[in-house]
Amino acid sequence: MDILLLIKAAIMGVVEGLTEFLPISSTGHLILADALLHFEQVVGADRARAFEIAIQPGAILAIILVYAQRIRDTVAGLGSDARAQRFTLNVLIAFLPAVVIGLVLGKFIKSHLFTPWVVASAFIVGALVILWAERRQVQPRIHSVDDLTPLDALKVGLVQCFGMIPGTSRSGSTIIGGMLLGLSRQVATEFSFFLAIPTLVGAGAYSLYKERALLSVADVPLFAVGLLLSFLSAWVCVRWLLRYVATHSFVPFAWYRLVFGAVVLLTGFTGWVDWKA
Repeated sequence: MDILLLIKAAIMGVVEGLTEFLPISSTGHLILADALLHFEQVVGADRARAFEIAIQPGAILAIILVYAQRIRDTVAGLGSDARAQRFTLNVLIAFLPAVVIGLVLGKFIKSHLFTPWVVASAFIVGALVILWAERRQVQPRIHSVDDLTPLDALKVGLVQCFGMIPGTSRSGSTIIGGMLLGLSRQVATEFSFFLAIPTLVGAGAYSLYKERALLSVADVPLFAVGLLLSFLSAWVCVRWLLRYVATHSFVPFAWYRLVFGAVVLLTGFTGWVDWKA
């Protein structure tokens, strides 16, 4: 395996882990990193897409470790604990819209929206939504993930689907959407984490199954490096984010999105960076 290719895989893994749970779009950053690193040109478009989705479970492992006790208690209580049963049902309900819309529109999204221009535009639009949501400051009515109703979960699951647009951010859609629906900042963030487990694991497994004919044993080091770096960087990011949301707003992320989106559009249109390369 080419050492330079492994370094590129490591960089992609770090990008995935650092951006997956922040409201700044991991998919968007991966598309832009791919363009800068010429990753797709080396491994092929289909393998690159499979790689980008398949390294997401590395980030999910970080969530599982951070919330290991809660997950163990939930699994142990499924047979008799009403709280565990309700929590699990809510996660599954919130997960369903992504399954349905992903199956119906997934091919169209990958074929037409995975471009730097869509990503940059979505960065800017998403930033404006975050600024509007933070200024609106809806009074939270839900202060614990155990207080969500099935209808609340369904609504969060629906807003999560906006995250399928590259550059929008799955976590941003669920966190900001959850806050607008009445979840506290901490609850919206935590529920976004839990919802990521079935959503990203399911997407990763489905992608690998579809592209299985393109993959071989020789790809194992490439995927392993991406998964490992995705896990390590996500673990650091999740622990930091949980502390951050306790006392801060998401406004800095909105300004980051605005600047980053504007830079991509400016450098692309002026020819300074060939984002299509």
